[in-house]
Amino acid sequence: MSSPGGLETNKIIGAILLAGVIAMVSGFIAEALYTGTIAEEKPKEKRGYTIAVAETAAATTAAPKEEKPVDIAPYLAKADIKKGEEESKKCAACHTFTKGGPNGVGPNQWGLVGDSWAHDSTYSYSQAIASQHGKKKWDFQTLSDFLTDPMKYVPGTKMPFAGIPDPQTRADLIAWLNQQSDHPLPLPKGK
Repeated sequence: MSSPGGLETNKIIGAILLAGVIAMVSGFIAEALYTGTIAEEKPKEKRGYTIAVAETAAATTAAPKEEKPVDIAPYLAKADIKKGEEESKKCAACHTFTKGGPNGVGPNQWGLVGDSWAHDSTYSYSQAIASQHGKKKWDFQTLSDFLTDPMKYVPGTKMPFAGIPDPQTRADLIAWLNQQSDHPLPLPKGK
């Protein structure tokens, strides 16, 4: 006659072994269902999906078409400064817009429109921007081109911003930025 403690130990070990056998058999079944084969056989065909569109798209992007900048003047003529102010809230994560305001991750933007690149002497600009100080100004068209895709327009900029593809949204923002100045520039008139 065996002791009651030994019988319980045997039951526990048997349960663990049974669970292991069930897990192993389940693994074999799952592999066979997924691959369509038994573990020792090689799959007869590739499983899953191949997206032909992705391959075609990669081939067509080899020689991208050079896009011309959008003339921002007609959009500025009908710009909505209130919408521009709303759009500026996205920029406020990195920039401030008040006169004498502090720099954030990016420079304070007060008086930007019409001023030179690297206009804020208290901010450490990327070499790509700083090298243009006194050579280029942030006019309406330059701002529009930059805001379309900053990293493409100025390779090496520290501004990791995807850009604003919609020209009217850019114009609204630029018109509002223009007002953040002691001497706003006159906006283009509508035709």
